[in-house]
Amino acid sequence: MPALMSVRSPAATSHSIDHDIETARAHPSVRAIVIPPCPDSLVRLQEIASAPELDSQALEQLASSDVAMAAALIRTANSPLYALAQPVQTVGMALTVLGLQPALELLSAFITRNALHVRTPLLEHFWESSQRKAIACEHIGRQLYSFDPGLGYSFGLFCHVGMPVLVKAVRGYAGTVTEALARKDRTFTQTENAAHRTDHAVMGAIVARTWHLPPDVAQAIWLHHDFSCLSDERFDATVRHLVALGLLAEYLVHHHENLTPTREWTLHGQACMDHLHVTQDELNHWIDELYPAFEAVAL
Repeated sequence: MPALMSVRSPAATSHSIDHDIETARAHPSVRAIVIPPCPDSLVRLQEIASAPELDSQALEQLASSDVAMAAALIRTANSPLYALAQPVQTVGMALTVLGLQPALELLSAFITRNALHVRTPLLEHFWESSQRKAIACEHIGRQLYSFDPGLGYSFGLFCHVGMPVLVKAVRGYAGTVTEALARKDRTFTQTENAAHRTDHAVMGAIVARTWHLPPDVAQAIWLHHDFSCLSDERFDATVRHLVALGLLAEYLVHHHENLTPTREWTLHGQACMDHLHVTQDELNHWIDELYPAFEAVAL
């Protein structure tokens, strides 16, 4: 079956990725898949984030408008990560403890998780791993590049967001994931395309566009299994950095979760480290440095 991944061709550019995302959305195999609309709360959060300065009052008002969101902020502020002598009891106090940018990112993860929640054993720990990957992407990005503070986080959080969309919308997709994880003769996305004529990278990029994420994030999601892009200067540098960051972040998360390194790490991990000029010693240091933040996600 033909894949939708024409962007994988050597002639692709960042501009053509945007075009290919639109083309993919119109394909019959994808058009039937319902993409949940961007939640109103996330739209408001994006408005707050895009302001010249983060408005603490606006953020407090948004978080306080939903009991579950407020509870998530307060619970995180009271976690061992912050080791408070006295627990906080209000959203305002939680914002003071967390900081506005981390609070904004936590709310983004909370809203996304609830908008795309799917009950299936396949995705039992999906959102915990996604949030950890987001934390790791942002952390690595801060060490290496002057990214927009939330860019790496957004990429990490949404990188695999196409999977819950496909699990919910496409019959048999859960079985395809199991097969894709086991196969050694072709890539994960090749197995997805063979069965469904689309894959989670395509769907994730479409969700990113539909939910008004930055274009660099949508493009990197589209490319995040195509590591040939790292050496292709026709792709935007930020997009290539995000793709490399993503694999390093995934390695860190898998190490924390006691999972074996992925086939992609074995094949492309060194190339991603070389692209970002990262050493194994630095990776080992980040494993220890990120441990408290990773542990807090599970609380």
